[in-house]
Amino acid sequence: MSDTMKKVLIGAVLGALLVAFAVHVREQRARRAPAASAAAPASPAGSANARPADGGLAPSFSQTPLAVVAAPVRKARLTLEAEALGTARANESVDVTAKVSNLVTAVRFQEGQQVRRGQTLVELDGREARAELAIAEAALNESRSQFNRSRELYTTRVLSEQQLEQIEATLKANEARVAFARSRLSDTIISAPFAGRVGLRRVSVGALVNPGDVITTLDDTSTIKLDFTIPETLLSSVTAGLAIVARSVAYPDEDFAGKVASVDSRVDPTTRSVMVRALLPNEGALLKPGMFLTVRLTRGASDALVVPEQALVPEQGDVFVYVVNGGSVEKRQVRIGARRVGEVQIVAGLAVGEQVVTEGTQKLRDGAPVAVQKTPPARASNTAEGERS
Repeated sequence: MSDTMKKVLIGAVLGALLVAFAVHVREQRARRAPAASAAAPASPAGSANARPADGGLAPSFSQTPLAVVAAPVRKARLTLEAEALGTARANESVDVTAKVSNLVTAVRFQEGQQVRRGQTLVELDGREARAELAIAEAALNESRSQFNRSRELYTTRVLSEQQLEQIEATLKANEARVAFARSRLSDTIISAPFAGRVGLRRVSVGALVNPGDVITTLDDTSTIKLDFTIPETLLSSVTAGLAIVARSVAYPDEDFAGKVASVDSRVDPTTRSVMVRALLPNEGALLKPGMFLTVRLTRGASDALVVPEQALVPEQGDVFVYVVNGGSVEKRQVRIGARRVGEVQIVAGLAVGEQVVTEGTQKLRDGAPVAVQKTPPARASNTAEGERS
């Protein structure tokens, strides 16, 4: 017999054996199934899988009431406040500069000095200006004498009216030249335009200054202008005279009280905000221009509904609370308003006296059964353990 025939016979024998084994296993399983059904014991009455007589399912563990803590929705007198960020500015502020190109001959101030209005700060070289003034004054004196003599001659008809008018015009031109020379001379004296405190000195004696070069700064900080922006939703409640309180990180324990001075006449169309300017007294000179301040505005007080802050359940941009209704809870969407420490205003969605869950909201769902406790479960168990010990 060839090798090919042997392989075919062996394969046929193995296939027959596999088929016979499969038939045997199927018959054994068919025999065991009726016996198992007959031997299965009846479920005990107290079993968790037992069905009640009416055919319904027995209560599961998920339907056990959850222990929660609730608080009532109450009415309170709520102070309406708003916060903003602002920048401090001096009441008056200027960069002290020169009007003409000239050499500095004297510096008459100390850095950080408080100066009065009109006080000389810097002197420039005025020799050329004084010489021009002397020439102009001499020409003016000559023109004035000539004009006086011409008026006498005009009365005697020696001079005509036209000649007198020409002499008078020369007199007025010389008067203008004197005024111009005096103005040039005054430009060599740089004085304080208002009372304030000077900053750092940026020139030295002998330096050449040009128009626009900053010599020093001058700020009147007796009153600070505080500029800040508010959203247009607050525009109707922010008016001149409204009290504000400002704080700075430089003085964390200091409150700076002031009042709104004016509100800008335009609303920014991009940010939908409006600029507000308030005035803050600065007797102690603690505030300086450029400081960053936080502003708190008090817009009066009104009666409002408040709930504990921990009762809020935010979800995808909305805010919900769980309201206790009998032995279960109702998940209700609310609209919130102003906040204060530990409490939040409810604008819509709740009524006075309703109970809202404050502790245990993580395990709740709409319609879940609850058992309201006066103290949280964890706190109650800790108290019991303390009493036993």
